[in-house]
Amino acid sequence: MNQFSAFQPCTIPLPSSKSESNRALIIDALTEGENHLHNLAEARDTQTMIRLLKENPPVYDVLDAGTTMRFLTAYAAVTNQHKVLTGTARMCERPIGILVDALREIGAEIHYLNSEGYPPLAVHGLQEQKSGRVSIRGDVSSQYISALLMISPKLPQGLQLELEGKVGSKTYIEMTIQLMKAFGVEAIWENNTIIVAPQKYQPTTFSVESDWSGASYWFSLVACAEKGELFLKGLKENSLQGDSKIVEIMDKLGVKSEFNADGVKLTKQPIKGFEAFDFTHCPDIAQTVAVTCAIVGQKAVFTGVESLRIKETDRIFALQQELAKFNADFVETEKDVFTLIPSVNMPNQVRIHTYDDHRMAMAFMPLMTKTRVIIEDPEVVNKSYPSFWKHLEILSSNI
Repeated sequence: MNQFSAFQPCTIPLPSSKSESNRALIIDALTEGENHLHNLAEARDTQTMIRLLKENPPVYDVLDAGTTMRFLTAYAAVTNQHKVLTGTARMCERPIGILVDALREIGAEIHYLNSEGYPPLAVHGLQEQKSGRVSIRGDVSSQYISALLMISPKLPQGLQLELEGKVGSKTYIEMTIQLMKAFGVEAIWENNTIIVAPQKYQPTTFSVESDWSGASYWFSLVACAEKGELFLKGLKENSLQGDSKIVEIMDKLGVKSEFNADGVKLTKQPIKGFEAFDFTHCPDIAQTVAVTCAIVGQKAVFTGVESLRIKETDRIFALQQELAKFNADFVETEKDVFTLIPSVNMPNQVRIHTYDDHRMAMAFMPLMTKTRVIIEDPEVVNKSYPSFWKHLEILSSNI
């Protein structure tokens, strides 16, 4: 029997949401007054944001934090600061042109220091608002949209944001709007237009929810195990986070969820069958679900995963390479439509390359229910979930 194929009931003290934390920090920095923020994420991305906002250096080195790069670019512009923004080599390969174009249209002065459309870049503030209406593609990154929304109450004219075409990761935009509301700012979203009038953020007390992205790996572990029960602390049934869709998905893949005031209990149940899912609004859990399907023997169709190509790595390519190591396939059957073909023959050992991507390390962890697994660069989880392996030790002590 493999180490995690069966385990006794235990509690996992999940980390706080990185997505909520980073938004709350930007709003806090824009608030005229003192907020009380509680339960901020331990994730490196969030700790980087905290440090940069506190120290206010001339160069914002965001390391590999995409949200930090995008949010701070907009923040530096609206607060009329002169900043250079840079990061790791991979961060400087991740596009930011759509956000920069929108900020320039509003009135910000921003220059690229190397390649057009990519960091590093120099922000020279926003002396005068030139436009109160901006159009932006909705299908590339919701972080661009969130960055613009959070600064919009501070603009003299406010902002009317027109979302062009298909809108991806819609739940993250909704999260941003709900968090703005928690700090006293109203936004109106009708059809593909979001309107934010000039307003002031109001000081408040805000506590960050536990992270649903981090929770997804424990759902996967229960799905892949022969027997087990986990309690995940700090999750809300009616969450702002789009990745809470994992409850619906994992219900079909063998996990029963029962909520109470403190969190959610996961127990193993029979697989109901999972045929297809559109991950447009929750792309960060696509890796988790793909690996789960591969392990439990469930063929499935994945759509809405195009944005995975421009994350910390090309996650489509990375998934294909690593799934093949235990005889599973992730095949593009038509443009942007992928079919997961599960493993039929599990090897005695699998070595997983992480591609400098925290989610690759965590998504493949449930393989430990079936075979011996070696995760290369396990510390990569520090980006979003530094205590991940310590939490796995909690589980191992309950076997």
